[in-house]
Amino acid sequence: MFSLRFLRSALVAAVLSAGAAAQATPEPADRMEPLPKQLSGVDIKEELGKTPALDLGFIDEQGRSVMLRDYVDGTVPVIVTFNYSNCPMLCSLQLNGVVEGLKKVSFTAGKEFRIVTISIDPAETAETARRTRARYLAQYGRPEAASGWHFLHGSESNVRAAAKALGFSYAYVESRKEYAHPAAIALLSPQGMIARYLYGLEYPEQTLRLGLVEASQGKIGSSVDRLLLYCFHYDSSEGRYAPAARNLMRLGGGASVLALAGLVGVLVHRERKRSRSRGNPTQVQPS
Repeated sequence: MFSLRFLRSALVAAVLSAGAAAQATPEPADRMEPLPKQLSGVDIKEELGKTPALDLGFIDEQGRSVMLRDYVDGTVPVIVTFNYSNCPMLCSLQLNGVVEGLKKVSFTAGKEFRIVTISIDPAETAETARRTRARYLAQYGRPEAASGWHFLHGSESNVRAAAKALGFSYAYVESRKEYAHPAAIALLSPQGMIARYLYGLEYPEQTLRLGLVEASQGKIGSSVDRLLLYCFHYDSSEGRYAPAARNLMRLGGGASVLALAGLVGVLVHRERKRSRSRGNPTQVQPS
């Protein structure tokens, strides 16, 4: 049976080894893989930490004049996408992926966050935007999202200005009469700061959830979500949140220390009880 002296030494060793492991393990760095040659000039330049121009004017799906500031009002994070209604394939695939991912997340557009989809086609109309919005809202299947997902269109200059400020670049392909654009979404903080980019045609539940928690600056999500955010690091090369080795080691080391400390406490308590029993032996009464 282990002695108390041994367990106390193990506890000290666990504390020291946890700290050493955390210092020795480098934090994985974000990295971007090069884009395919056929997408030259269609890219995303990440503008993390910056706040894009929020006073650019657009028209919403109801034909009303609006500004980006109307949706970035300091209350909830905002997902921004750049798509267009007449896109033959990519936009549908991407927005389908966004919807399917969001359906698995307990947060709901219109409550914990908003979505703003900006059309890159200057020929888009309010009627077209309204039909497109209705299709994706029906697919999303949450009635309260009607107040939380907006489809905007506007002048080419304002759309390009918004896209540039958010780091998106796209191009019109004359031979195909369509736009080439990246498949990505930007997550803005409630104040409009660019917090994260998510890439691809599929958006896993954990990636969306942690992205929204991060963008909200901890204003939404549970304590478990914030703990997961501590343990996971966004890996741009994978387009998802991957375990952060240093934080996991810190957390794991801390848990080991607490468990060992608890065991030492129990054994110390038992040893004291035994010592008291030996110091006060039961008196034998004469017959």
